[in-house]
Amino acid sequence: MTEITVISGKGGTGKTSLTAAFSHLAENAIICDLDVDAPDLHLLLHPEHESETVFISGHEAVIDPARCESCGQCMDLCHFEAIVREDKLYRVDPLSCEGCKVCVELCPAGAIDFPDRECGRWFVSSTRFGPLVHALLYPGQENSGLLVSLLRKKAREMAQESGRDMIISDGTPGIGCPVISSLTGTDLAVVVTESTLSGRHDMERVLELTEHFKIPAGVIINHYDLNPEVTSSIKEFCHNRNLEVLAELPHDKAFTQAMVKGQTITEYQSDGVGALVRQSWLNIKALAVQIKAA
Repeated sequence: MTEITVISGKGGTGKTSLTAAFSHLAENAIICDLDVDAPDLHLLLHPEHESETVFISGHEAVIDPARCESCGQCMDLCHFEAIVREDKLYRVDPLSCEGCKVCVELCPAGAIDFPDRECGRWFVSSTRFGPLVHALLYPGQENSGLLVSLLRKKAREMAQESGRDMIISDGTPGIGCPVISSLTGTDLAVVVTESTLSGRHDMERVLELTEHFKIPAGVIINHYDLNPEVTSSIKEFCHNRNLEVLAELPHDKAFTQAMVKGQTITEYQSDGVGALVRQSWLNIKALAVQIKAA
């Protein structure tokens, strides 16, 4: 089984559009959307949910007004200013509560409960390209790295059970905890960048991450024609580090036109930039085979 994760150092590089196209071109694959904070792969794949599971992570304090004696000790103890007083009643602001449990342990009336925190939901769905594992973290919730790990584990289980030989994941942009969770143990990271100074800078940062975790990587330069000078510098950077440039894709309105129709670029167009994306997928598969054989 080969696991390919498409990532980018910054948002807006075209990572998800390309992942959707690769999902279309792949055969016998499990698709996984690991961008749990702002998922949008579903906009192109139109999934139908087959199962839905609540994601529980950590706890939150809840004051029972029937048991509360309104002493205010919890407000004095809370370092996160999560206790709110309304008239003579106290309540916990769930967006400010860090789940430290100090108020729970030290409330003299024992009026504060500590239930599990529901942070989001994750799904197993069917799409026209195959099974999709995806999730949605609620606004303001943390532990997205844990949710990403859960999704990857489920995708691997499904691949083994169904005999599918590939997992294609739409990773999280940036270099934070969810990105590390997206990358750890993957066979190949496909880094999508663009020909801007910020694009190159953030590409370098995410490639430092793949190098640190010893994950093989290749680079796709999207919108290469916006700034030929920056494109040349990106190619030189990759050459000096023995990184393969898997594709150079032009700025093309066909991506937007395909998106409006709810299609991937490879469904919408067989020639032009669609053909270039098809070739990039062949290059990715060839690099993955080379890595497996090494």
